[in-house]
Amino acid sequence: MTDKQTVQAYADAWTQSIEAISELVAPLSEGEWNRPTECPGWSVRDVVSHVIAMELELLGDPRPIHTLPRDLRHVVDEFSRYCEVPVDKRRCHTAPEMTAELEYTIIRRGRALRTNTRYEPMDDIRWPMGPYSRDVPYHQLLRTRVFDVWTHEQDVRRALRAPGGLDSPAAAVTRDYLIELLPKAVAKLAGAPAGSAVVFDVHGAQEFMRTVRVDEAGRGSVDARVPLAPVVRITTDWETYARLACGRLAPSAADVKSEGDEALARHILENFSVTP
Repeated sequence: MTDKQTVQAYADAWTQSIEAISELVAPLSEGEWNRPTECPGWSVRDVVSHVIAMELELLGDPRPIHTLPRDLRHVVDEFSRYCEVPVDKRRCHTAPEMTAELEYTIIRRGRALRTNTRYEPMDDIRWPMGPYSRDVPYHQLLRTRVFDVWTHEQDVRRALRAPGGLDSPAAAVTRDYLIELLPKAVAKLAGAPAGSAVVFDVHGAQEFMRTVRVDEAGRGSVDARVPLAPVVRITTDWETYARLACGRLAPSAADVKSEGDEALARHILENFSVTP
């Protein structure tokens, strides 16, 4: 695909996933909005509030001025504090207020994506992520928004016991995004030894097999070639893989099969959460 086709594919995937969230929450009662999700400390309402807040920032709306309570245990650093402010601000909002704001945000953001003439795919744009803010190419920001929205769509689905979306375009974007982060998990966070090769065999809606190779300098890279005798082979399903990579599931509770160096496999899984 051309760069512009890639941007359009990201916009389409974002649209499908965020509209899925809107459809999921539209019929909820007030109590159902308070169901806990796997995103630490956040309810369904909180997850939707975060999705709204991020899209509003990209539209240029000002962040709310709000003082957080001191007893929020999941607020542990500047990044979580940054994310929490617009979320806590909306905790008093009613179900109709939440659904109306989400729907209006989708309309505004969708229009901005469709009518964009300001940014070319490779143009730098500010990524509003608090202490992680930096300039990134426009196409990269859109891909990150697809990943974030799809991950939170899955948070909402699991909280509401409404499975789906594992084979969507946004899921495919997320798969490729997480595959690119595998070297970070294996080489940097888990410290796999130089010269080692670790294979990930993932089945289900987003099936793939990839090898992370660690060079003599300790740097990791990923490719599709599978060695005959990797030091570790990790096998799991797509949903479990995504939950582990996004910090939604403890390795001890995951349905994962590992072969080879069990100590290294365990260390990789303990350091597998690669998202902020």
